[in-house]
Amino acid sequence: MSSTKPRVGVVGPCKSGKSTLVRGLHEAGYPANQIAQEHSFAPRMWQLISPPDILLYLHTEYPNTVARGLQWLERDYAEQQTRLAHARQHADFEISTDELPQEEVLRQVLAFLATATSE
Repeated sequence: MSSTKPRVGVVGPCKSGKSTLVRGLHEAGYPANQIAQEHSFAPRMWQLISPPDILLYLHTEYPNTVARGLQWLERDYAEQQTRLAHARQHADFEISTDELPQEEVLRQVLAFLATATSE
């Protein structure tokens, strides 16, 4: 096993916790990037600009995005889901952040990364 940690890409709708997770991954020593796929009309942008070794998908439902401070319409959320579909389909790990505290999201992601890279 190599001691180099994999490049991690994080995608998901607005207010799903991408920025917070990326900060936690950096603190844990992972080279991680938030990929703004939810804003791109190019379905494969996540693969083209800075292809990750491991792709994580954070999911949250529309009501939670509003509760977390985003003032937008449900149709805008639905459009982001369309733009994220390709990345979501190809994600190595998906987690719903609706009911989990940020620390638990990070814990579960780190547990996944530990098993995914221990080959």
